[in-house]
Order: sequence, then structure tokens, then C-alpha cells
Amino acid sequence: MGPHPRLVVTGGGGQLGRALGQRRPDVVRIDVEDVDLTDHDAVVGLLTTLEPEVIIHAGAYTAVDAAEGDPAGAAAVNVEGTAAVAEAARSLGARLVYVSTDYVFDGSATTPYREDHPTGPISVYGATKLEGERAVSALEGHLIVRTSWVFGEGKNFIGAILGAAQTRSELSVVDDQHGRPTYAVDLAGGILALVEADASGVVHLQGGGDPATWADVAEAALAAAGLATTVRRVTTAEYDAGRPGPIAPRPAYSVLDCSKAAALGVVLRPWREAVGEYVRGSYST
Repeated sequence: MGPHPRLVVTGGGGQLGRALGQRRPDVVRIDVEDVDLTDHDAVVGLLTTLEPEVIIHAGAYTAVDAAEGDPAGAAAVNVEGTAAVAEAARSLGARLVYVSTDYVFDGSATTPYREDHPTGPISVYGATKLEGERAVSALEGHLIVRTSWVFGEGKNFIGAILGAAQTRSELSVVDDQHGRPTYAVDLAGGILALVEADASGVVHLQGGGDPATWADVAEAALAAAGLATTVRRVTTAEYDAGRPGPIAPRPAYSVLDCSKAAALGVVLRPWREAVGEYVRGSYST
């Protein structure tokens, strides 16, 4: 490698960014303290200076509920910020990997979503991530990786569940949203493998195993941590009742068809195994 990094990751302080740093110690991770994604010239300037060969754009406005009340803020990061990263990649001739989401779909399907399934986001977050995909799709050799329900080092659903379980004997958890959790460590390895395989276009990458609900994930995490807290399974409507502030609609079905990645030799391990490893390494009592 020359004087500049081969691989730069935006959102470097997030769950995926940290996992990529563990997988590739030579990666240069940039985050909000390094550049504001809403500052077009600063984004282009920094990336141009770093001269990466590959950019993994994981930086995003991910506060799904807050985005409902701040559509301009979400678009500034997820749309305009992504366009700035794409402009830098184009000027450098760098490969751009854009990390997207199951929220580009409306959740009305009953079989796993393939990459070519019509999109139809039902939240501001999902709409801005889809616009980000469009900003990237004009680039030659681009790779859009859609994933879902990510957990890893940092703030996430499993951490919240296990934190709440320290002081409560029962937790109400949504049981009518279906998907599969994705361990950031596995996702990072999968994305790097897709880059090595020269994958392009849209690829779905999600934890393996049977589809689950958030309640299933919570029970698996509590069991792995050896906690006796029980899960009360509730509907999304029940869970949202009385919650303050804007609440974004979530897809009821977020299972992704990952056969395209599998054909390239990239398969993530079953989510229950990954949850167990994560919990035992981070939260065991």
C-alpha cells in the first residue's frame, strides 16, 4: 500500500465501522468528529485527500423515529451526504460500497425480499436511504449492501434489552415484526468478502437462520446472558401506545433473500449463534 489508505469507512465510530476496523486494522475510519456529512465540500475534500481505492459508506442518519420529525436533517445526511461521497468516489475512480437497509421495502411481503423486488419505503428514514441508493447507483462498479437489525459494539437493541433486564422481571417486546438480526462483526466480514469477489449492484446480506421477531431475539439474548427476565410478546400498536414524540412506521416483514451473496460464497452464520457469541462476550453475568 502506498502513502494513502486503500480502504476508508465513513461512520467509523458506529457498530459496523468499529467491526470493520477490527477486521481490517489498516482501515481509515472517519466519523462526525472528522467531517460533517452535510458539508459537501468538506466531505469531497477529505476523501479526495485520503485517496482511497475503496470507500465503504456506512455513515448515516439512523434515528428512525427522529427522522419523522426531521425529514430535512435526515435527507441532508442520507441523500446529500451520500451524493457528496459518491462525487468523491467518482473523481478518484474509487469503488463505493453503500450500506443500505431493509427499510427501503414496505414490509408487506410474505416471502424473503429479493434485490429486484419493488421498493416502497414507509418511513422518512427508509425514503432517504433509498434516495441514497439512487445517488450511488450511477457509479460504475458500485455496490449497495442492504442489511437489517444490526447489533454489535455500541448502542443496539440487544444491549437495551439486557440493560433493562437488570432491573425488571418482565419486558414487553414487539412480536409482529419479522426479520433476522445481523451481527456487525459478521456483516463487516461479509462486505469485505463481497468487495474481494468484485460484487456490484444491489446485494442483500443478513444474518442466517430462521426468521424471527424482536421478541424471539430478546429471549435468545436473555437466555445467553443467563438472565431470568421474561418477555411479554406485544403488537407494535401496543408497544407504541403512549410513546412520546414522532414514531416511524416499521416494516412488518424484513426478511431478505441473500441467495445472490451466497452464490458469491458469502453466507452469514445463523443469528442465534451470533447473538450468543455477542452476549457472552459482552454481557454475561
